[in-house]
Amino acid sequence: MKLANGLVLDNRAGKIVLGLLLPVLVVVLWQAAGPNGSLFGGVLPTPDRVWTAWKIWAFGPAGMGLNPYSGTWLDNALFSTERVAKGFGAAILVGVPLGIAIGWWRLAAQAFDPTIQVLRPIPITAWLPFSIAVFGIRDVGSVFLIALGAFYPIVINTTQGARGIDKNWIRAALMMGAKPMDVLTRVVLPASLPSIFTGLRVGLGIGWTAVIVSEMIAVKSGLGYVLWDAYYVGRMDVVIADMASIGLLGFLSDRLIIAIESWLLGWHRMQSFQA
Repeated sequence: MKLANGLVLDNRAGKIVLGLLLPVLVVVLWQAAGPNGSLFGGVLPTPDRVWTAWKIWAFGPAGMGLNPYSGTWLDNALFSTERVAKGFGAAILVGVPLGIAIGWWRLAAQAFDPTIQVLRPIPITAWLPFSIAVFGIRDVGSVFLIALGAFYPIVINTTQGARGIDKNWIRAALMMGAKPMDVLTRVVLPASLPSIFTGLRVGLGIGWTAVIVSEMIAVKSGLGYVLWDAYYVGRMDVVIADMASIGLLGFLSDRLIIAIESWLLGWHRMQSFQA
């Protein structure tokens, strides 16, 4: 990356600098707009107050005075992360094979795709009463909602990946004596991986949305539960610290998916172009 004064930054350092420009600018303007520590009549705390609240939430002694959140950040972050991992894993186990089947076999598409398209527009919030009625106020209800939210983008993108394979690749494999199962595992699945990873990234983002929604009502722990509880008692500094924590954990998990994709699909990255 070349700067205006002629200095050249390492490519990775340049990406970090560019990525931080906008959030740093927002934080600076936000802080400057609230000289008294808050905005909008005291409703929105400034970043310094949010940072102080997060430090107490993360590193303060448990049961510190009248602050019920002190020292509980790690536990709640782990609760939410575990639920996302379970729900996301279940969505992958069902969504990827089903998406390949729908994209590859006409019979599977006729059998499953209409039902998926009918259920897909139903928002996660509409499934909350069903989840509570069936599973109660337990982790399994939250995992169900996360898996359901992540499932649809995974299965849709996987289906499109399997359907969009160049037919010449299939013909070439068959001409070389490949059996149908070999074509499926050695041609269809590898060629579908770029679309599958797109679905994984979208599904993971929805998974983090779903865990917060589910923890607000369906369970009594995790970042979503803390967010709703803090809002209820008027602790907007904790609410915003919670929102920032969710965004950071979502970002880190997305980077993990990208790292795995880069490791598996180096050939695809070399074929792509970005100015």
